[in-house]
Amino acid sequence: MKSKVRCSAGIVSGLWLALGVAALPVALAVSRPAAAQQSAQPSAPAAKNSASKETASKEAASKEGAKDGNAAVVDSKMEILRQKIKTDKKYIVSENLNLTETEAKGFWPLYESYQKDLQKINQRISDMATTYIAADARGPISDQLSKKLVSDTLEIERAELDAKKAILAKVAKVLPSYKVAKYAQMENKMRALVKYELAVNIPLIE
Repeated sequence: MKSKVRCSAGIVSGLWLALGVAALPVALAVSRPAAAQQSAQPSAPAAKNSASKETASKEAASKEGAKDGNAAVVDSKMEILRQKIKTDKKYIVSENLNLTETEAKGFWPLYESYQKDLQKINQRISDMATTYIAADARGPISDQLSKKLVSDTLEIERAELDAKKAILAKVAKVLPSYKVAKYAQMENKMRALVKYELAVNIPLIE
């Protein structure tokens, strides 16, 4: 039986493109009246030093603002990703599995239960990312937090693996083996979208 790869690829591509949310910097220019500028015109060396300090100050503030904004951006993108996958994922799975009526009755309740497990895992990932980015904005990451991030990451990966093993074992009781394998592939692709979106928005520890 041929899978509807073209249909799935098109939908997933559209899903990915729809997530291309970028934060665009906005430059605000404030000008003074010409007369005021002339009356307050400093000497050339003083003006140069003042301009250099002002530029350095603005750059530092810009970097801090960018770090503070990263946590909000990650939260926003995670929410968009969750909503898009929630809307489109079931359709993609349905189109590619070609379930019979009997298979559908056994499969969909298991599927919905697993999605609830994934939502909990996604929330843990989002919370961990937000905690890390907020800490990174305040300065170097402490040894204690670094250890906690490693520990939390391993726990989340273990929970996700356990949930995947459990769902595939249950699905194997209601679907033929080739459909179980195909479903596992689709879940892996969807999880890759979530993890990639996080990876590109979370800076490395310095």
